[in-house]
Amino acid sequence: MADLSTLGAELFAALRGRNTVAPLTARYPELTIDDAYQISLDFLARRRAEGERVVGKKIGVTSKAVQDMLGVHQPDFGFLTDRMDVPGGVIDVNAHGLIQPRAEAEIAFILNRPLTGPGVTDADVLAATAAIAPCFEIVDSRIHDWKIGIVDTVADNASCGVYVVGEARVDPRSVDLPGLKVTVTKNGAPLSEGYGSAVQGSPLTAVAWLANTLGRHGVTLDAGDVILSGSLVPLEPARIGDVFVMELEGVGSCTARFV
Repeated sequence: MADLSTLGAELFAALRGRNTVAPLTARYPELTIDDAYQISLDFLARRRAEGERVVGKKIGVTSKAVQDMLGVHQPDFGFLTDRMDVPGGVIDVNAHGLIQPRAEAEIAFILNRPLTGPGVTDADVLAATAAIAPCFEIVDSRIHDWKIGIVDTVADNASCGVYVVGEARVDPRSVDLPGLKVTVTKNGAPLSEGYGSAVQGSPLTAVAWLANTLGRHGVTLDAGDVILSGSLVPLEPARIGDVFVMELEGVGSCTARFV
């Protein structure tokens, strides 16, 4: 039987050592999603013990494109800490401890009041949001070769690496969130495009799902939190020298440079 704290320590050591571990589900097929969230919380506690502060949350595996790519067919969540925030969008792969990063374009929600599930609705999310912003989440897996199931990615903080939030801030009530279009380029060439509707039909629905799911685990979305609502496009591997630019139509742009 797996010791959940031992697995949390293993993932934390992989993060700090920039190495991968064998898939948890291959070694411990009896692990449940609830077990995975306990591993994730243990992983987070070790980061907080080293001084990291939680500054937000993220939703993962929300769009069909990402679900099909990873073979994971339900959303998950993870925590954002202050050390995961990359101001200016210049990502030092080594300094940030990235192992096998992939870039995904998202809509970030910046909250000005808390949300506590269960029972949170799309309207509640809209009322609690001060602004939205264009964002790149740089996902990264401590699981070898991205061989993940839902339990693996949940345990591994929803495969989160770092994130970059663009400078633009827009009132979400002024735009059609499901209809927001994003276009992404990589090294100057067109890469992908998508719409806000890619994440559970609306980013508001995705954030409501997050608030309600977290509520079952005794965790809230807090005023001031940055909430990453899920990728609008397929994940794209990133290497040193790559430059990604996303344009969120009617909102603004965000750039992620890998050095």
